[in-house]
Amino acid sequence: MLEHQVEEELTTVRVQDPRVQNEGSWNSYVDYKIFLHTNSKAFTAKTSCVRRRYREFVWLKKRLQKNAGLVPVPELPGKSTFFAGSTDEFIEKRRQGLQQFLEKVVQNVVLLSDSQLHLFLQSQLSIPEIEACVQGRGSLSVTDAILHYAMSNCGWVQEEDSHSALLAKGDFSSSSVESHPHWSDISMEDSQLESPDSEEEEPLPVDSVASADLVKEQ
Repeated sequence: MLEHQVEEELTTVRVQDPRVQNEGSWNSYVDYKIFLHTNSKAFTAKTSCVRRRYREFVWLKKRLQKNAGLVPVPELPGKSTFFAGSTDEFIEKRRQGLQQFLEKVVQNVVLLSDSQLHLFLQSQLSIPEIEACVQGRGSLSVTDAILHYAMSNCGWVQEEDSHSALLAKGDFSSSSVESHPHWSDISMEDSQLESPDSEEEEPLPVDSVASADLVKEQ
């Protein structure tokens, strides 16, 4: 009698490609691409790619902690108030911290059961739209919102395809829904983040003295 082999569930999440949005203006900021690839049944889409900024991560952490009760939520990287170094170094340090945060979150069964996390990772809904969706005030259910986003990008070649090889085992490409590459250029408007639980993140104006590629967080 052959022994039944259970496929190990694996999830890879990457925070990468930091970009300055509204560069040169008083309300410029940095957002990050979140690429997720998994064979876990906990996720609706097996491949997804969205962009989020730091203040949205702050909102997510607060919501996860509120719903998780006594279960500790991983820490986020701090702000740059006393950071001694270049802007590039700070952005890279923050990127690493955000990735470590998400890597720990998606491995926590309790946190993984929060529908707000799934909408954060697998849809480009704004924070008010996520809140409306989970409260049943949106036009789509949580699952439908994720599937709508995933199917709208179906057929496009995702530039992150090569990252799927980073998984220790398993080939999930046949069941994955690819993401539209142009989502990389979509920024989040400040007006979308009027949630009372949102923590203000200072704008990131371009430092006229430094290189045009650098931004300073005040």
